[in-house]
Amino acid sequence: MRSSFETTLPKLVVAPAFVLGFAFIYGLMIWNGVLSVTASRMLPNYEEFVGLEQYARLWEMDRWWLALKNLGVFSTLYVGGSMVLGLALAILLDQKVRAEGVLRTIYLYPMALSFIVTGTAWKWMLNPSLGLEKLVQDMGFPDFTFDWLVQGDTAIYCVVMAGIWQSAGFAMALFLAGLRGIDDSLIKAAQIDGASLPRIYWRVILPILRPVVFSTVMVLSHLSIKSFDLVMALTGGGPGFSSDVPATFMYVMSFTRGQIGLGAASATMMLATVAALVVPYLYSELRSKPHDR
Repeated sequence: MRSSFETTLPKLVVAPAFVLGFAFIYGLMIWNGVLSVTASRMLPNYEEFVGLEQYARLWEMDRWWLALKNLGVFSTLYVGGSMVLGLALAILLDQKVRAEGVLRTIYLYPMALSFIVTGTAWKWMLNPSLGLEKLVQDMGFPDFTFDWLVQGDTAIYCVVMAGIWQSAGFAMALFLAGLRGIDDSLIKAAQIDGASLPRIYWRVILPILRPVVFSTVMVLSHLSIKSFDLVMALTGGGPGFSSDVPATFMYVMSFTRGQIGLGAASATMMLATVAALVVPYLYSELRSKPHDR
């Protein structure tokens, strides 16, 4: 009797949270999907179903295509830049440098900040009249200009810089954990064979870190697709809508333009993109577990 109670009690404790989480996460996903096939505008409209009309409108909009282009630019540079910089920092710390704990804390600190804080701080730094441009001009270089934040064709790159600054420490932590898990005998054996340190990292260490690389790509890609608060805090999607990404597009259409159905359709496309990344990863992880045993 006692054994049965001890087995049942944890399930009873976890059940309410599981039910609520399931309802609010998957229930809202289903609700969003329903809205995307209705003619909802300012308020939900469940009486007028329009099928895939909202999706057709979505893919006919130049603003949506620009948001997708910006997402491609941001995701590629953000994920690649964060991984390259994170790997470089991890290799540096793996050399047993002095004050490693202090450096690791400094590199990881930006990850403790919210994207809103990061976007606001970088908005100040990149503001031509307040930040970097004014600082350099006040130092005696009056011809120096750095106005990327207010230029439509370069604003998205300001978002990339802020994103890399925040997430490089996270990538560093993952890579450093992977490096510390590698047997030193492999490196020593390669050194005995006459391999240089860069060649050892390229030919020996990086192939071993392949699972870490894949996990880092998955996490950072997921963050880039959902990028909303960083863009809103830094550029607000502007100038105009030149730095729009799908998340900001969805927000504007749903809550500013009164196009709930169209916003729901864009949210569904974002969900499908995230699922296309996450589901194969989860499938490969679950399929590999029986073999690991």
